[in-house]
Amino acid sequence: MDVIAAILNRRSPGRLSEPGPNSVQLEQILVAAAHAPDHGRLSPWRFAVMQGTSREILANALQAQLLHTHADATTEMIAAERAKAHRAPVIVAVTAHVTPGHKVPEIEQIIAVGAAVENMLLAAWSLGFGSLWKTGAPSYQRDVKTALGFLATDHIVGFIYLGTAAAPAKPRDFSLTGLVRHL
Repeated sequence: MDVIAAILNRRSPGRLSEPGPNSVQLEQILVAAAHAPDHGRLSPWRFAVMQGTSREILANALQAQLLHTHADATTEMIAAERAKAHRAPVIVAVTAHVTPGHKVPEIEQIIAVGAAVENMLLAAWSLGFGSLWKTGAPSYQRDVKTALGFLATDHIVGFIYLGTAAAPAKPRDFSLTGLVRHL
């Protein structure tokens, strides 16, 4: 597969559905993630894979966080928050597990995890799957991190939703105008 074509053509679909990647395909996606550039070879990425009923762990954590921040949340608000855990057949929570005090600064460790996520998105696309990279306020909450088995000090870089594109991706207008300065 042409890497440039993959980068230029991968888009986040409007919606995802079954099927998601099987165990072999999911392993390929995660191995691709682990091949991201990593200054210091720290492997700062950590993954929590949720599929089937294990997505309820995320649904419960999202509900608890909503009720913590909005005690007056309506039934509809709670249902909408829980539904986020069912946007795709497979969800991978990706965190940066930073090694404090290392010669590689924290920001570089977190950026390496961002590169791992991009590798995941491209690997999923090359296998014929759609993917979405989501975050949101719960990503930054200690209780959500620990509910998913991460340390409270880890940084959730994203929830990667994987499945079959069920709605087309929005076209993306792109121009380098104003983004590049040649010196």
